[in-house]
Amino acid sequence: MPEDNGAAPEPTTTEDTAAPDREDVAAIAAEAADFKDRLVRTLAEMENLRKRTAREVADARQYAVASFARDMLTVADNLKRAIAAVPAEKRENGDKDLISLIEGVEVTERGLEQSLTKYGVKAVDAKGTKFNPDLHQAMFEAETADVPAGHVSEVVQTGYVIGERMLRPALVAVAKAPSKPAPANDDAPAAAAPASEEAKVEETQGAADAGSAGTPPPESA
Repeated sequence: MPEDNGAAPEPTTTEDTAAPDREDVAAIAAEAADFKDRLVRTLAEMENLRKRTAREVADARQYAVASFARDMLTVADNLKRAIAAVPAEKRENGDKDLISLIEGVEVTERGLEQSLTKYGVKAVDAKGTKFNPDLHQAMFEAETADVPAGHVSEVVQTGYVIGERMLRPALVAVAKAPSKPAPANDDAPAAAAPASEEAKVEETQGAADAGSAGTPPPESA
């Protein structure tokens, strides 16, 4: 048996054993917070990427037909011109074959409009609205009191949008205030009153008499 020298063992304090544990816990908590922050950031970036990709796919699906739709607008314009070229009286009292042809052109024009609408192509409602350079292209100014100045008074060619993008601007006339008439000038001399018929006759007769008086008599034979 070991000898007992009578010295009591030194007691171990709680602070000496607990201090390293608290430091380890703090380090682990900081590392866990860092991992959590990275995870949240990664999830947010992935969600933004998913939304951006979905938006790009939708835009590509919608705007991929922009060039084709723009070409089809030319066809629609030609169909409208063909319909407008036939006078109303001929459509009412004209040949049946001509009426059937015009009706067929109208059906084709409406079908084309419906197909364009299906792919997000819509006409721009321009007449009477305030001029918008993002949607309208001014061709000329027109003096009118029917539409406020700076508003569209006439649509020369219909504009179209596809989705939220401009496909073709509307060609329009922009209204401006009518010009004010020039004020009357009271200081200007009054215009000479037209001569009466009797005065004209007397003046003509006087000129004839004067001409006769100045003519030398004929020489005697």
